[in-house]
Amino acid sequence: MASVNKVILIGNCGRDPEIRYLPSGQAVANISIATTSRRKDRTSGETVEDTQWHRVTFYDRLAEIAGEYVKKGRPIYIEGRLKYGKYTDQAGVEKNTVDIIATEMQLLGAREGMGGPSGGDEEGGAPARRPAAARPAAAGAPASKPAAKPASGFDDMDDDIPF
Repeated sequence: MASVNKVILIGNCGRDPEIRYLPSGQAVANISIATTSRRKDRTSGETVEDTQWHRVTFYDRLAEIAGEYVKKGRPIYIEGRLKYGKYTDQAGVEKNTVDIIATEMQLLGAREGMGGPSGGDEEGGAPARRPAAARPAAAGAPASKPAAKPASGFDDMDDDIPF
């Protein structure tokens, strides 16, 4: 029987990434992400916010990209899997942990330093792009050929439309 261990988070980064390298040379980055849900309290009618903090770990090239581009306060999209663990604190009490091992990451919101909300495409220059490794894998997959269109009588017209 197949099983699935998948997490998708969209939230705000709570701190700048902490990057370290294992003795093998593998990069590891850790961040925390805050997700907030809002609801109305039944008795008072006030809006109540509930913020959850998630520990996220990146490995290898994704860790290096996170270290370079992820900053505290920025909105971020994460896909990954849950990893449960245990440790004993200094007082001898056993504690449980839940970490998200990230497999995909996408920075959200406005790009910093791109000269406006359009992404730098106003003066005829190429639009700024994030590194391919920072985009979800599906975005980097080669596009399949579109299906052939039936003849519509407009096939011999030039495509000089300016938009």
